[in-house]
Amino acid sequence: MSNPQQLRFSKEHEWLSAADENGVATVGITEFAANSLGDVVYAQLPAVGDKITAGESCGELESTKSVSDLFAPVTGEVTEANQDVVDDPALVNSEPFAGGWLFKVKITDEPADLLTADEYTAFTAG
Repeated sequence: MSNPQQLRFSKEHEWLSAADENGVATVGITEFAANSLGDVVYAQLPAVGDKITAGESCGELESTKSVSDLFAPVTGEVTEANQDVVDDPALVNSEPFAGGWLFKVKITDEPADLLTADEYTAFTAG
């Protein structure tokens, strides 16, 4: 399992892209989390305009095995939710770092404890 070097990761298994020129970053769950969940069959994502707070629940993913909360890796306002994942939740399993992204957020505060790809790989290996 290879984690993209350009992303940062939370200990709750979400990934965060670098923010664009408008301060908007993309959020998804990691391949490790997708594999742990099993086949994702339902995604409840935060809505556009929702305010999210780092470390707090902002949605959930339901798989054939369990229901898991989504945790916000940063604080900010949701600018887009991935309708493709709502329509086809299996994208989370097949393309966790591409088409299976979950939402975009305009960041207002970023915690200092996000991990690099190498740190996250070590964290999940432990």
